[in-house]
Amino acid sequence: MANRLKDLDPTGRFSNRVAHYAKYRPSYPPELIAFLEQWRPGAGRAGQVADIGSGTGILTELLLLKGLYVIGVEPNAEMRGEAERRLAGYERFFSQAGRAEATGLEDQSVDLITVAQAFHWMDPTASRAEFLRILRPGGHIALIWNLRLPDSPFLQGYEKLVLEFGKNYEAANRIDEPAIAAFFSGLRQKVTAFPNEQLLDFETLKGRVLSASYMPLEKDAGYDEMIRRLEELFARFNENGLVKMDYETKVYYNE
Repeated sequence: MANRLKDLDPTGRFSNRVAHYAKYRPSYPPELIAFLEQWRPGAGRAGQVADIGSGTGILTELLLLKGLYVIGVEPNAEMRGEAERRLAGYERFFSQAGRAEATGLEDQSVDLITVAQAFHWMDPTASRAEFLRILRPGGHIALIWNLRLPDSPFLQGYEKLVLEFGKNYEAANRIDEPAIAAFFSGLRQKVTAFPNEQLLDFETLKGRVLSASYMPLEKDAGYDEMIRRLEELFARFNENGLVKMDYETKVYYNE
């Protein structure tokens, strides 16, 4: 696992995609936030969340809007800087330079740990030890993914395009069920899911493609052909200038 992650450069690979990531990645459905809120502590406490691998702050902001205190732990300086700009107006937001394996947070200091679209970039064994160190007794961990559902002709065509032009796509976009089961060993792991979707015009679709670390950027080999094929795909399947990307927002958590 560690060697695989080193080869994929999990910390640095998004540095040149920050703007696309912040603007074009999908958000998370209200049902997910309501689900996470069930673990808000009582006795007048607002609750302390560590959003680890917080990136540009997409999930972080949704948690802040619910009145939670949220520490965004992010190792990539460019991604972290974007989150700091985006969330500067939230008094309950704190930014932390750190990794899942070494957050820099105090022992037993958080009630909830969220990891959105990032666990596959982490060493699960070292992350588990760190998460259990910073989690308060009775606290919870939620590993979250927005997973595309290739259930429409458009999404089947999109998946084909990604498989053809993506570099290390399957390695960079995998949910390792055995690793997740091992991570939650002894913690009574459960899983739930919620529907989610994005409606995209062509520029938004293009930005969504370029936000993915495994897809070519301008001046990379294959970029022009990829964009041409994307234009064809959009022209074929758009309705009133939009295509729909369906997701399943999947959550692995401990009771």
